[in-house]
Amino acid sequence: MRVEDGVRIMAGGVILLSAVLTHWVDGRWLWLAVFVGVNLIQSVFTGICPAASILKKAGLKEDGGCCGRTG
Repeated sequence: MRVEDGVRIMAGGVILLSAVLTHWVDGRWLWLAVFVGVNLIQSVFTGICPAASILKKAGLKEDGGCCGRTG
């Protein structure tokens, strides 16, 4: 699996978790989904993606693109 795929899986999973927690626990869990969305948008402009850094350290392959871009 590539870093880009891992970032997408991680972001999608956290957004789904946020939706479940918002529905069954408290509406304020929606802010978790907002955080993920803002982080994805800022990573496009800055090239800094904490999730990509974590996944690289976990051993996923990097081949550019998305948050895991090089250069």
